[in-house]
Amino acid sequence: MALHLRRVDSSNLWELLDLSVTKEQEEADFVASNSVSILEAYACLVDGKHALPFGLYDGEVPVGFLMLGYDSQEGDPEIASGNYCLWRLMVDARYQRQGYGRRAVELALDCIRAFPCGPAELCWLSYTPENTAARELYHSLGFRETGELVDEELVAVLPLAGAGSETEG
Repeated sequence: MALHLRRVDSSNLWELLDLSVTKEQEEADFVASNSVSILEAYACLVDGKHALPFGLYDGEVPVGFLMLGYDSQEGDPEIASGNYCLWRLMVDARYQRQGYGRRAVELALDCIRAFPCGPAELCWLSYTPENTAARELYHSLGFRETGELVDEELVAVLPLAGAGSETEG
């Protein structure tokens, strides 16, 4: 697996919009569509805030999408201020259960630890309580639930210094 991140731009926009999760995941509202995510990134950037949308590629094959955020957006938990967020993660239905999700989070954390938007102490994320696959993945990578809810999703955080910094090369 040669998974890497590629910034969303005009050369890859349409192939990323063609990716989707399983029908069950879509119906459970576990992940927003890539079109919604990219529109949110655009609006965020227009508002002068930080959004970093990426395609996930195995070589030249698009297998998913992820988006990072920095600092507070409307409706974010208090811990968002001055910290990074793993805002979105989706792996196309055809490529799930092949290790892409775990590797994508590791790549996202590598990117975040380079502090592209500014310094931070934490990375946070949220997921629906019913999404046990997400909960298990994030917990295995060191994220811990805070007990807080945002938009009916559980909030989990990971300290950026030390914990979880060992990743595969």
